[in-house]
Amino acid sequence: MTVAAASRWEVTDAAPKIGAIIHADKQTLLSGEKAQEIRKIMEERGVIVFPEINMTDEEQIAFTHTLGTFAHEHTESQGRDGDFVYPITMDPEVNPNADYLKGAFFWHIDGTMAHVPILASIMSSRRLSETGGETEFCNTYAAYEDLSEEEKKEIEGLKVVHAMWRSQLYYDPEPTYERLKQWQSIGHNTLPIVWKHQSGRKSLVLGCTALQVEGMDIAESEMLLVRLRQWATSPPFVYRHHWKLGDMVIWDNTGTMHRAMPYDHNSGRLMHRTKLEGEEAFA
Repeated sequence: MTVAAASRWEVTDAAPKIGAIIHADKQTLLSGEKAQEIRKIMEERGVIVFPEINMTDEEQIAFTHTLGTFAHEHTESQGRDGDFVYPITMDPEVNPNADYLKGAFFWHIDGTMAHVPILASIMSSRRLSETGGETEFCNTYAAYEDLSEEEKKEIEGLKVVHAMWRSQLYYDPEPTYERLKQWQSIGHNTLPIVWKHQSGRKSLVLGCTALQVEGMDIAESEMLLVRLRQWATSPPFVYRHHWKLGDMVIWDNTGTMHRAMPYDHNSGRLMHRTKLEGEEAFA
């Protein structure tokens, strides 16, 4: 008699205010039976780690489809059709746009240039650097909720101009005129500093693309943005993931910020990423 293997499903908190660790088997994840629970945990905890699950590219793509609509971004397609994983690496022979990824070493939300940002990213480790290369996440829901009522009133209704070129200046503060012109051609986007979600919850919209608060002089604006970023990325709201080969991590792009920690760019570190289409606009 054949006995079916019992499915595995164990959920623990990674840190008090952010992160969950789920030990599960591939069959359970790929079946979609836990998809709504995964989405609920992701919204509540910000980031989920599936330790050493060792998904293949095909399995990661299939898993992504169980959670929502697979995101196809034209800036990453490079002429390809269909579903594919995107290589996150500093090796230009593997990813010709590796230089652009240097902005990922600073706190950010993906999609601040869009009306509707992606819902989530799913990333699996393929090769690791011998040192460094961790990924940090912060919970921008919890960071907003823990502000004092006075601070919440201070930022209510404020809007911030976001620009991709601001994030590029973090690693290349003296670009050529031609390079700056290319960056600025992407444009800018004005977003609320407090995102009022359809769920009724609120989160902070910050990160290295934040250029200036509307209606404030540049010095006052910078003081506010830095103060809020420092608060949101302080230890109570942060989880640092130390990668092992085969780990898969999914994070809620609408309620977290993230950044890669420094590592040797010649190390061959390689992550494979998929994304979920956004389901609500900044509001």
